[in-house]
Amino acid sequence: MSNLPMEVVEMLGQTITKVVPITIVLAVVFSVLTHFWACNRTAAPWWSKRELITDLCYWFFVPVFARVFRIGLLVLGAGVVFNIHDADELIAFYDNGHGPLSQLPLWCQALLFVLLSDFMLYWLHRLFHGGAFWKYHAIHHSSEELDWISAARFHPVNLFIGTIGVDVFLLMAGISPNIMLWVGPFTTFHSAFVHANLNWTLGPFKYVLATPVFHRWHHTSLQEGGNTNFAGTFPIWDILFGTYRMPEGRLPQDYGTDDARIPNEIVGQLAYPFRQ
Repeated sequence: MSNLPMEVVEMLGQTITKVVPITIVLAVVFSVLTHFWACNRTAAPWWSKRELITDLCYWFFVPVFARVFRIGLLVLGAGVVFNIHDADELIAFYDNGHGPLSQLPLWCQALLFVLLSDFMLYWLHRLFHGGAFWKYHAIHHSSEELDWISAARFHPVNLFIGTIGVDVFLLMAGISPNIMLWVGPFTTFHSAFVHANLNWTLGPFKYVLATPVFHRWHHTSLQEGGNTNFAGTFPIWDILFGTYRMPEGRLPQDYGTDDARIPNEIVGQLAYPFRQ
């Protein structure tokens, strides 16, 4: 136990070290792309956003939070469900997955993970748009100057029940953590991509992969389409369950929520749901 603080500090250092170069690459890529193909041409560039500091805090806080709680839940799950408590046994148990799913080729496990997680997150996303859950998800929708840097603006409760919970469930089901070497970069890039200020629909492929225009409709008001386009990666879920929206010849314009009480800074936003 005496080494636990140092292990946590090392984990934080490793996560931040990975996030910095990824952030720089994404910043350059989307700065260039939005210069030529902006969806909302009158919008300020991402680096002059009023809430840039807030989004940057989320951008670095979320990966650290997710990694710590993902590992913690996997350890807890192994102990409660599989009665595994020894550190070496835990590593061996999760190292290459377990059970029938771990016997599949790694690329197949990665594809299965992306499909299953997107399906589960579609329904969780719909759950967060109603009732007592909305106050947590409203934080993500509070960005009025939507751009790639807005992608990480999620309340920890939203993350915990959503992305982290789904990841842990599928890894405990037997899928190898090694697939994260492929899935992780794809998820990070695609999440930034769909939030970017781009007018891309990808033509006929708009039914195959979520695009910036597809997801930006989701960030508009309820009247415009804020209760549609819940899929994170594959629009097929919205098509199948009647929540798909892509108006022809129109682009989304205004974003955010109707709740003016949501603070602009990260500390206030983290506290906001508990004050309601």
